[in-house]
Amino acid sequence: MENYDIIIVGGGASGLCAAVESAGAQIGVRVALIEKLPRVGKKLLATGNGRCNLTNTSASAKSYNAPDFAFGAMSRYGAESTVDFFGELGLLTVCDSAGRVYPSSGTAASVLDVLRFEAERLGVVVMCDTTVKSAVYEKGLFLINGALSAKRLVLACGGKASPAHGSDGGGYVLLESFGHSVTPVFPSLVRLRTDTSFVKPLKGIRAAAEIKLEIDGKISDDAEGEILFTENGLSGIAAMEVSRAVPRLKDRQSCFAVLDLLPAFSYDEIFERVRETARRSPNLLVENLLNGILPKRVGMAICSGISGISLSKPASSLGERLIKAVVSEIKAKRIQVTGTNGFGSAQVTSGGAELSEFDCRTLQSRLVGGLFVCGELLDIDGRCGGYNLQWAWASGRLAGKSAAESLLNQKEQYLR
Repeated sequence: MENYDIIIVGGGASGLCAAVESAGAQIGVRVALIEKLPRVGKKLLATGNGRCNLTNTSASAKSYNAPDFAFGAMSRYGAESTVDFFGELGLLTVCDSAGRVYPSSGTAASVLDVLRFEAERLGVVVMCDTTVKSAVYEKGLFLINGALSAKRLVLACGGKASPAHGSDGGGYVLLESFGHSVTPVFPSLVRLRTDTSFVKPLKGIRAAAEIKLEIDGKISDDAEGEILFTENGLSGIAAMEVSRAVPRLKDRQSCFAVLDLLPAFSYDEIFERVRETARRSPNLLVENLLNGILPKRVGMAICSGISGISLSKPASSLGERLIKAVVSEIKAKRIQVTGTNGFGSAQVTSGGAELSEFDCRTLQSRLVGGLFVCGELLDIDGRCGGYNLQWAWASGRLAGKSAAESLLNQKEQYLR
């Protein structure tokens, strides 16, 4: 039996932070990190298309689905703290106009390297290619696979999103073995599947748009940014932003993506521009009418979907009624949403460990003393743009620090 003070299960973003924070909290604490893949941080290397958008300057507890719970970690380890933390590890960062923070090297490998090197410097024992098959709590100790023991256990196993990078939902099984509840889990920050009649001809086209998710006639979420038309739906940051609610739909609920394809311009501004174009160039074919304001294929798809409009006729054939119909479609194109892609292409898991069973100030279990949980395993998720990695860093640091502090407090109580 190998004995440790703290064992962390999961070598992703939150697990690495938990290891660094716990090992650095006090001299002599023995920390082990268990990772089932051949190396740590595989999913981290894939974030931000390999660039690693590691936080966002506007991130706060309100950026997440459960702000009251997220406040515990975010109030101590917010975005500014994250930048300082990585700066101390030797990482230079840059921030873009949207508040997204990246490593100055432009590569996620730099982020992973500074974490790995710090864990090594602090003496963290890293065990890769090691699957946790059993974890039990007996007489104040956590026993892992019958071969490892620890006074404190931190679960940082991730959710189910992107299983190719190690997130296969195994952490939920461990949680339930300790008596914890797990809420239903769904893919989030994932492509929308839609009716294909409008999107399929536009496959590969990107557009800056505002998207609103309409469920049973009510707007449930909205986002603005890039939309990518795909063969079977909508992708891009803005589309993925609103994907969280779709897998939760009930059978009879209707769902539509409502696109504003020119959010920077009002209805009246677009109407005047289109009417003036038709007036000045009466022989211009309808298929080219919107070329000055939209990608040609998008403009053609808008016009061809309106009854009474023929792409091969001149613009002069359009009266004010039809021009208004065109502009209405540009400002509020409704596309029926049929679902989302699965966990295989999702960036984040929505749902997870029941939050009421954990203390948000320490991330310690209320059911099993000495058990801590962090990262995507908890029922916490946020938008695109660095928010989910920010939660991973913040919750990992809080869990690791809390685990080490609880050891110290226990020791002090014993000495008294």
